Amino acid sequence: MILRKFLATLVSALICSLILAIFQTLDGNDPLYNYGNQLMSWSAIYFIYIGAIILIYGNIVSSAAEYVQKKLFADKDWLYILILGMFGVANGLVFNEILMAVSGMAAAVIYGVIEIWIARRMRSERSIKMFVIVPAAVYLFAWGIGQALSPPVPPFTKEDAVEFAVSGEGTSIDYFPEEIGVWEGNINGYKVKRETLVKETGRETYVIIFKEKWDSGIEKGQYSLSYKVKRGSSTINGQTGDTPPYY
Repeated sequence: MILRKFLATLVSALICSLILAIFQTLDGNDPLYNYGNQLMSWSAIYFIYIGAIILIYGNIVSSAAEYVQKKLFADKDWLYILILGMFGVANGLVFNEILMAVSGMAAAVIYGVIEIWIARRMRSERSIKMFVIVPAAVYLFAWGIGQALSPPVPPFTKEDAVEFAVSGEGTSIDYFPEEIGVWEGNINGYKVKRETLVKETGRETYVIIFKEKWDSGIEKGQYSLSYKVKRGSSTINGQTGDTPPYY
């Protein structure tokens, strides 16, 4: 019984998670790249919540319903599935959400159908490995299709790297040019030159250098700060010089 209910929990949670993940991935709000990876990420998130609900609430209800079935209607599996579906509506009723109620009922019915299917195969001493292999194959297929249908990711250029590096706020680089180039001006009697430079150190990997020089005729100096930037990440690479006196 434990194996049967565990497999039913696993398979039904995977099916429901994948269905919801497909809708979430195709809703148009996420980036239009790597559909397969997004599908797997959303599915993992949904699986945590759906799996927990089915594992605890779903199995308590199914164990109680199974006990009643053995006492009153042992040969009516359809009634057992119907009872699970009715209890699956509970979350939607509690939160007064129609969609949640329908989703809960569908998940409960899927769980019931799979559990009955597993039980029949176990009684006839047939293999139940398919309930592990098939979901894994479906997920692999869905990931492959998603990746194949995704447009290619555009190259990550040095301009993109600079834009990513300066996208934050509240740091000293707020004063530097937000594009590759030089700014010159006067600040509190100092002649100031600020420059944003880029060096490519590898494939789609860049070092962004923010260099500043100042000269008041009596006092002068320079300061630089660099970041190593890849697609989606930015880390401090080095820092030299003194903080300008006019900051």
